[in-house]
Amino acid sequence: MASFSSTTRRTVLGLLSATVLSTVSTKAIAEMVFPEKAELKFGFIKLTDMAPLAIAREKGFFEDEGLYVTLEPQANWKVLLDRVITGELDGAHMLAGQPLAATIGYGTQAHIVTPFSMDLNGNGITVSNAVWDEMKQNVPTNAEGKPEHPISASALKPVVDGYKSEGKPFNMGMVFPVSTHNYELRYWLAAGGLNPGFYSPSDTSGQIQADVLLSVTPPPQMPATMEAGTIQGYCVGEPWNQQAVFKGIGVPVITDHDIWKDNPEKVFGMTAEFVEENPQTAIAVTKALIRAGKWLDADDGANRQEAVEILSRPEYVGADAEVIANSMTGTFEYEKGDVRPAPDFNIFFAKNATYPFYSDAVWYLTQMRRWGQIAEEKPDSWYDETAKSVYKPDIYMSAAQSLIDDGHLDASEIPSDTDGYKPATAEFIDGVEYDGKKPNEYLSKFEIGLKGEETTASLSN
Repeated sequence: MASFSSTTRRTVLGLLSATVLSTVSTKAIAEMVFPEKAELKFGFIKLTDMAPLAIAREKGFFEDEGLYVTLEPQANWKVLLDRVITGELDGAHMLAGQPLAATIGYGTQAHIVTPFSMDLNGNGITVSNAVWDEMKQNVPTNAEGKPEHPISASALKPVVDGYKSEGKPFNMGMVFPVSTHNYELRYWLAAGGLNPGFYSPSDTSGQIQADVLLSVTPPPQMPATMEAGTIQGYCVGEPWNQQAVFKGIGVPVITDHDIWKDNPEKVFGMTAEFVEENPQTAIAVTKALIRAGKWLDADDGANRQEAVEILSRPEYVGADAEVIANSMTGTFEYEKGDVRPAPDFNIFFAKNATYPFYSDAVWYLTQMRRWGQIAEEKPDSWYDETAKSVYKPDIYMSAAQSLIDDGHLDASEIPSDTDGYKPATAEFIDGVEYDGKKPNEYLSKFEIGLKGEETTASLSN
């Protein structure tokens, strides 16, 4: 099924010659499907995982769908979300937790939906050189004398304890209260015996009872903020972990792939109202993004170097191509000179990366509950209903089927016979098994974190 803008449709009809008209029926032309809105503005943050948007634009995938897209970098995640809500942006590269949090009214209230998951993995946790010098004394080494990975936060605990004994706070940065980075950093810290703190309705700092004080820092500012000594480490997406290595100011100690293997990272979000008013536009956008994801992962990453050059442009990520390539082309550098294979650091299409699984949404909701952003216990059915109100695999499947019909996708490349839930997995740094259909059972397994009827207030009683 072809998809074109209303402008393109008029152009096509105007250019059809008498010869063409004799071979294309009026009925066939009338049945062509066109996006309701052709000119669109999408927002993004300067991170390498905005790549599907840049590639869809640069490779003409948006135009193939009759869409004329402007991409505009945003100052931070709050500004980005607010501008989508007000309609200044038609959609945006979003943290996976943002549509969920907005829909349940945490931080702001707006029904945001996503038909498309932008990538898997892509984040890292970096500490300052001074912290690493202390921390690595607690990290075992391999036969080559290099640190064994993955590195547990238990190696950081003596350092944090030392700060506490001296009456000094240990501060770390993350990009937004409902960011993947916040939850991954908290997960890693808690798995190593460090309490990352709780939220409550009256205290949204997230630092209640915290051993490590987490605060928001915009991604591009992470290295400079750490260099200034304001924070001792951070969790962020690329290229800002590798930037610390190149600047010689910090050491990435773990990637999110080692915290939760093949975790969902960013999504493409739009308001539910926009999608309801522009259903064909939503499908057309999703088609272009699926093609971009496929291009990024094609032929074992053969296109990645070209993608790096595109992303390095100032209108996109604007970091040095060498820095971006350090994680986008199959490797990741930890301590300076310690370059290790990381073929799955960024996944944009493989492993059904683009499909919006309900179980991914539920995991983020469990972390909101674990740390007090969801203040009270919710039944398992609530998690399922909330996930289904935000994640829209029906739009994804409509887009995918159209791409199959157009010859751009093979049926084997998309999930089949799925109920939207991935199988249970224990591929986390602490080995705790997660089943998206049993969120409360999952929460009950953690020593640190809210579960059952517990509230932040009850923890101090």
